[in-house]
Amino acid sequence: HPHTLTSRHNLAVAYHDAGRLNEAMTLQEQNLKDFKNLLGPNPPHTLTSRHNLANAYQAAGRLDEAITLYEQNLKDSTRILGPHHPDTLNAHLNLAYAYREAGRIDEAIALFEQNLEDRTRILGPDHPDTLASRHNLANTYREMGRLDEAITLHQQNLEDSIHILGPHHPHTLTSRHN
Repeated sequence: HPHTLTSRHNLAVAYHDAGRLNEAMTLQEQNLKDFKNLLGPNPPHTLTSRHNLANAYQAAGRLDEAITLYEQNLKDSTRILGPHHPDTLNAHLNLAYAYREAGRIDEAIALFEQNLEDRTRILGPDHPDTLASRHNLANTYREMGRLDEAITLHQQNLEDSIHILGPHHPHTLTSRHN
């Protein structure tokens, strides 16, 4: 029953937050299997369950497995929800983070750049998610030593954060720090 799967998911999240990753992964693996059996491979709940398992794998350092699931989620989310859906845009970010963590920097940068372009076009340049995408790309540029590009994006983010969110908003303070 879907409520049972939700309860199992909640327990898995609690295990994950407590650092009990093996227990979290076991529950998330079972949830993904059960969601596929109950609802099929395509409904949003199955996408969410796959994301949760990928997240647990990533936290446990099982990056290859996480990346495989994130890649499948991006493909399926694009097909099922469309390329402009917020969950699809988030799927880009999840995969980009995993690529970055796995040292696949060129692939990560390409996804971060695409995500910023998509969010700017779809949500507008003043949307908080667009600011977050710019922040992610700037940090990745900085980590790669592409400092001029990082500085430009961080400066733009700070100016926009002050204008959009206000000077004392936590995201503005983070932008100022960066």
